[in-house]
Amino acid sequence: MVFAPDTEVALRSVVDLINTCANGDEQLATPADLDRFLAAEGFTGSRTRDAAELASVHRLRGELAELWLAGESAAVETLNRLLREARALPQLVRHDQWDWHLHATTPEAPLADRMSTEAAMALVDVIRSKEMDRLLVCAAEDCDAVVLDLSRNRSKRYCDTGNCANRAHVAAYRARKAAS
Repeated sequence: MVFAPDTEVALRSVVDLINTCANGDEQLATPADLDRFLAAEGFTGSRTRDAAELASVHRLRGELAELWLAGESAAVETLNRLLREARALPQLVRHDQWDWHLHATTPEAPLADRMSTEAAMALVDVIRSKEMDRLLVCAAEDCDAVVLDLSRNRSKRYCDTGNCANRAHVAAYRARKAAS
């Protein structure tokens, strides 16, 4: 394990959120889509379930996608701003199926604030650990999805959104066969 369990869960949620618009495929088009995404990711707390909430999550997704590709200094600036805007105050909490973990907003805070704070807290750990090289973009030429490499040997290159790794391996196999 590279990071604390709650940090890894939050980082995977960031990847999943960014990848909801990978390759031009909008998967959060409606508040109902957002409901399904949040249920799958285990997000709790208050919701407005309206277009404004969806728009705020779309804005956050864009900021996180830019941050994923940013250098350390730019990432720190963005993370500090996100934490400031959400008035983050980290505290240990335990709820539902989750053991002790950090929350930095109240359950009543707006959804985008809770999501941005959770993402920012996880990415703070990435920066503090000097592990930004684990934040990648899929190596497939026709894919712009992001990748979180938590492998011990830092070997993950392809996203989990489709079958990019399989396509690359098949293409390499066929190229080897054609060359022999």
